[in-house]
Amino acid sequence: MKTKILIVEDDPHILLGLEEVLKSEGYEVASCNRGDAAMDAVAKHKPALVLLDVMLPGASGYDICKQLRARKISTPILMLTAKGQEIDKVIGLDLGADDYVTKPFGVRELLARVQALLRRTGKTADGDDGSAFKIGDATIDPKTFQLKRGKTTAELTAKELKLLQHFHAHAGEVLSRDKLLNEVWGYNYFGTTRTLDQVIVQLRKKLGDHRGEPKHLLTIHGVGYKLDLHPT
Repeated sequence: MKTKILIVEDDPHILLGLEEVLKSEGYEVASCNRGDAAMDAVAKHKPALVLLDVMLPGASGYDICKQLRARKISTPILMLTAKGQEIDKVIGLDLGADDYVTKPFGVRELLARVQALLRRTGKTADGDDGSAFKIGDATIDPKTFQLKRGKTTAELTAKELKLLQHFHAHAGEVLSRDKLLNEVWGYNYFGTTRTLDQVIVQLRKKLGDHRGEPKHLLTIHGVGYKLDLHPT
């Protein structure tokens, strides 16, 4: 299950850009374009994080933030503001916002702030809560970056771990190489699929897949890869 982010933004161009960027990073995205619809949207979608514009029709971002906290809703709030004055930022934080970015903002800055807030609440793009998970007879522990099989322990790189988490979240699905590169390396990665293929080779070794006869990370020729959690 992917981590869901709710965007409350009335500018259609900014909204579309945010949706595309967040989806490319593996998030599920919901949106609304009016302040007076935001509370219902939060109740309906139950997001892990809210991207909240300050200037909205119907009700301001400040009003929404105040209402959410008054109702004891602790969902992280990242405020989007076109205002650069310090007092405007202070107001948002005082009302219960967790962080803010000032328009125009860079994509990398926005993603970094989103990821930082989600880490505080134990979420990732694929909704993983940081707990260990199994693939076949292997146990993967995100907290230690280790993969254990019997008495054998293998260290995982950050990319290897993220790739395994993504495969685990989409077990049984055929995932294209391009999609995997976008989800794990990021939409702004301009390398080749060879990088992905090399990481898959290393992960197969750590999962105990026999060379030439993988049983967990399967190659789907002409498309990409698929994870089989419980091969026969």
